[in-house]
Amino acid sequence: MNVVKLRWSRVIKVSIIIIFMMVMLFCLLPVPEISSESLTEPIFLGMASLGNFEPVSVRFRPGPGENGAAHRLRRDQSAEEQRLKNTYGFNQLVSDEISLNRSLLDTREPECRHWSYPTDLPAVSLVVVFHNEGWSTLLRTVHSVINRTPEKYLQEIILVDDKSDLQHTGEPLESALRAPYYSKVRLLRNQEREGLIRSRNNGAQAAVGEVLVFLDAHCEVNTNWLPPLLAPILADAKTLSVPVIDPTENDDFRVRPAYTPGRPMRGIFEWGLLYKETQIPAKIQLERTHKSEPYPAPTHAGGLFAIRKDWFSSLGWYDPGLLVWGGENYELSFKVWMCGGRSVFVPCSRVAHVYRKHSCSSCHKNAMADKSGGQPYTLRNYKRVVETWFDDKYKEYFYTREPLARLVDMGDISSQLEIKSRLECKSFDWFMKEVAYDVYDKYPAPPPNLHYGSIQTATGDICLDTFGLGMIVGVSPCHNLGGNQLFRLNTAGKLSTGEFCIHANNNKQLVSQRCAEGSAAGPWKFMTSSGQLYHTKLTLCVQRAANQAVLGNCDEDASEWTLKQFRPIWTRQ
Repeated sequence: MNVVKLRWSRVIKVSIIIIFMMVMLFCLLPVPEISSESLTEPIFLGMASLGNFEPVSVRFRPGPGENGAAHRLRRDQSAEEQRLKNTYGFNQLVSDEISLNRSLLDTREPECRHWSYPTDLPAVSLVVVFHNEGWSTLLRTVHSVINRTPEKYLQEIILVDDKSDLQHTGEPLESALRAPYYSKVRLLRNQEREGLIRSRNNGAQAAVGEVLVFLDAHCEVNTNWLPPLLAPILADAKTLSVPVIDPTENDDFRVRPAYTPGRPMRGIFEWGLLYKETQIPAKIQLERTHKSEPYPAPTHAGGLFAIRKDWFSSLGWYDPGLLVWGGENYELSFKVWMCGGRSVFVPCSRVAHVYRKHSCSSCHKNAMADKSGGQPYTLRNYKRVVETWFDDKYKEYFYTREPLARLVDMGDISSQLEIKSRLECKSFDWFMKEVAYDVYDKYPAPPPNLHYGSIQTATGDICLDTFGLGMIVGVSPCHNLGGNQLFRLNTAGKLSTGEFCIHANNNKQLVSQRCAEGSAAGPWKFMTSSGQLYHTKLTLCVQRAANQAVLGNCDEDASEWTLKQFRPIWTRQ
């Protein structure tokens, strides 16, 4: 009897091994050959066959920054290096020493090389807006697109100059673009500064391609980037598709993968409308057969995406009332989803992008500042988006997180509300429940604020001051300009400034750190009768010690504080 049991055990083990080997063999074997012209949707060929748009081999070459590697300068270049960093917000001198045609490592999931795509993809107009962009970063963007895009799908590249005033962006650029290599490049020049958002509208309306692809002026597209980006649009004309954005280090121009392999992320937001990313929900993971497939995302970072021109037009383009930049990614994402479309991230489309250390050097000057009337234009943009697309309950979440937005003059939004009505768009509550349900996992609904403003000593001349993220909270003379002296205290005891929270460290010092995800509560309480700021878990009070704020006993010697509501300068004019 034992012999029979032993034999059956061996049979079962052998059977499992055979089944496993057959499954592996099936995955590795190429699927029967299918004509590319007959494809109506992408098809995974198995790991043994290359997709129809894949290069058979990729040539790697030596040189500064080649293969997406870091490039470093000599010590004697430091003065010029710093000068150009101050101008452009990244290491332009490093960029200038890297070839316009530099090679990149393939940062995609391994599966991506084994997809075939339909060949009847629409042709694209690629729109790039720039203002005082560095020569090499702008042209490297153009070169990467020309070099890595099938010619039949590239209708044109439109460079929209938002009234640059650096010498090389004038006649030298026009002269360079006359070369045959740039035959598909068109240069449009704004007559006045418009900002990124309106400049993109200008480029979109001038485009002749069926699909619009937007890139920033300091990007490099990677291997076989376009067919995967267009395939979801071919399947559903109301799709906004977004490539995965690999960061290019702004100091040495090294390109690194955005995500850990097998851990895709998608775009969400916190209630102050700061862009965030989170791992895709398990529900979506289970719906995907391959980890390299596109997947839905509530929103996107804003700079890089593809959309049909007619769909973008029917949505009213970007809201022309939005100024400069900021909030346009939410405005487009919300109306795409709520008005009958979808937005997807495409893992097999990769684009490298340089993030600046500082933003546009002239956005707050002269004509650009005049457009916003001195108000913070990003906050103004956010309010336009919120008042157009949010339901009342969600509007309060935003105003709790950004109380100053209540004071902003957002301008007339009647045309945006008309679009929303004409397209019979769904509610924001539907969007939160059906699309962006995972926002609450990290950013729960915020309780109301008890206080918004400065926290001052009883004399009113000294204020709590964070001095920046990660710094020890101290005190400094009150400047009444907000910034690092601006705090929110909510009904659940959370003391915060911007998206950061005030914590106590082991030395009983106050520090500004990132808030704990998934919680809207905290340990703080303001004792109105005594003027003490009380830590309920440690049963200690905030005291002033020279230029620091520390926790000490809550006795008669404890510091007395007052809460003063903040009103910004631009509301006093």
